[in-house]
Amino acid sequence: MEMNWSRWFHCESSFGLLLVPSQPGVFALAEEIVQSVGPQSRRMLAVFEVAEAEDLSRAMSRLFAAGSPWREKMAQVRVYVRYAIAPGIADRRAAATALKNWLSTQREVASQIFEQKPPMVAEQRAPAAAEQKTAIATAAMVDSEPQSTSPK
Repeated sequence: MEMNWSRWFHCESSFGLLLVPSQPGVFALAEEIVQSVGPQSRRMLAVFEVAEAEDLSRAMSRLFAAGSPWREKMAQVRVYVRYAIAPGIADRRAAATALKNWLSTQREVASQIFEQKPPMVAEQRAPAAAEQKTAIATAAMVDSEPQSTSPK
């Protein structure tokens, strides 16, 4: 299965989601851990959530609702989102499961990396990255063009 992903975009409020289609699909949330400094540099993002939805627009808008577990995080750090439309429920579930499995394996790799480094290195990291040891290993570059991905 091949999925065409949107570009990463900064998600400041539910108004930023007005152009997200009301179609079924998969979306990913990521925290900015390295900012773009110059014209040739890129932001680095750490994916922290992958979810599937019957209606992308509605599900992503709920991220800002009062009971949302991500609302506070989205108010504190720069959060980016990207999505892919997937009309078939089997395709959505397969893609979401594959991405969640990938995210889980990257967390395990990151925890092993951080366990081998001296404690002083971890303490010098930015507060948001230090809170989640998994951030560095689950990082993804922000692309200027949409990408196609094929979850395995």
